Amino acid sequence: MLGDYRIQGRRATEIAADVERALAHGELRPGQPLPPLRELAIELGVNPNTVAAAYRLLRDRGVIETAGRKGSRIRPRPAGAPRDRLQVPVPPHARDLADGNPDPALLPALAPALAVAAAAADRGPVLYGHPAADPELLALALAGFRADGVPSGSPAVTAGTLDAIDRILASELRPGDLVAAEDPGWGSLLDLLPARGLRIAPVAVDDAGPRPAAVAAALAAGARALIITNRAQNPTGAALTADRAARLRAVLAEHPGTLLIEDDHGHGIVTLPFHPVCAGPDGRPVTERWVVVRSMAKAFGPDLRLAVLTGDRDTVGRLLGRQRLDTGWVSHLLQRTAAELWRTDAAPVAELAGAYRVRRDALLDALAARGIAAHGVSGLNVWVPVPEETGTVVALLQRGWAVAPGARFRQESPPGIRVTVATMAPGEADRLAADLAAVLGAPGSGSRPV
Repeated sequence: MLGDYRIQGRRATEIAADVERALAHGELRPGQPLPPLRELAIELGVNPNTVAAAYRLLRDRGVIETAGRKGSRIRPRPAGAPRDRLQVPVPPHARDLADGNPDPALLPALAPALAVAAAAADRGPVLYGHPAADPELLALALAGFRADGVPSGSPAVTAGTLDAIDRILASELRPGDLVAAEDPGWGSLLDLLPARGLRIAPVAVDDAGPRPAAVAAALAAGARALIITNRAQNPTGAALTADRAARLRAVLAEHPGTLLIEDDHGHGIVTLPFHPVCAGPDGRPVTERWVVVRSMAKAFGPDLRLAVLTGDRDTVGRLLGRQRLDTGWVSHLLQRTAAELWRTDAAPVAELAGAYRVRRDALLDALAARGIAAHGVSGLNVWVPVPEETGTVVALLQRGWAVAPGARFRQESPPGIRVTVATMAPGEADRLAADLAAVLGAPGSGSRPV
């Protein structure tokens, strides 16, 4: 089962550490089955409960997965091997369209807003015991939530969307719980879930968002939480329509105990309307536990590390309780900077959305002209299904284009590549489409497929 390698250790912590060491050194491989716990207990001369405890530790750390009588095995992608490592180094001559970043030229100048925040800090320094959230930032965020039909709830400020989701999952779920997540979906989230010891129920996505039948199947299978992206979905650019949101609410109405987390990181860079799933036209929450999160990363810059959220009182209260126990709060310098940027409308949404839409449409049109299907309703990225990822990525790199392999974002969905169009210049879309057509052997390209 393990070849020449033999697990060592007498205590649960020693056994778990030995498995992690062997994985790090290549003596164990992703997907490799582990011995049945009773068999390993006999081999090590320890109580089966000791091996069971070791396997629980490994599962909680996102290293292994268990499937009842089918036994335990190393996860296909252990928590110690994050998805952002699945990339090809970008040589100096290549155009980097793989990073997922916004266009720096479209980000607002930070110096004036930072100066306002610093002056406020000079007048009234934030000390221990100060409220965790900046009142102006909360007022702006809550006004936006109300305008978009989000129910009245409790607010909070976190160090980005992933920080918010991590805190919520830590307080609401236990290792081994099943979480429904988009497939393809956000790679960082797909890393976080197994790192928390949570199991993933992949939910198929199309241009209108998560497919209701896939969500229904995941919830029927026992998923305790559903995490969805409202707009600018990473990597496909999907955006919820009013009809899709209504159909998802109907599914959730049959599972009111589900924890619903809505990620609206596209807020500020898209003009497509926000269609909440957490509540319908009557304003009443569909589920007992719900949260809507909005990040500043794409509109104001990733380094701002800030997100605002609202949700039901109990869920947000537990999040704030965990926050008080570690960081305490998000720096008010950052919060006041974000509020100033938001208040002064330093980067009008229509301007940002328009610029990114032109770049997406240029690539989508150029690909369509060559018979290549692609997706990108909103946001910074275009998703292109391909028959085989590695060969496509390498061949494009040889032609001077660095794109992201779909393996960074997929669970069970078919292969694809993600192209970040945020900084694409006029003319680049047509050249990239021509090169991709040649790589794929599309009709009229004059080349054989990879």
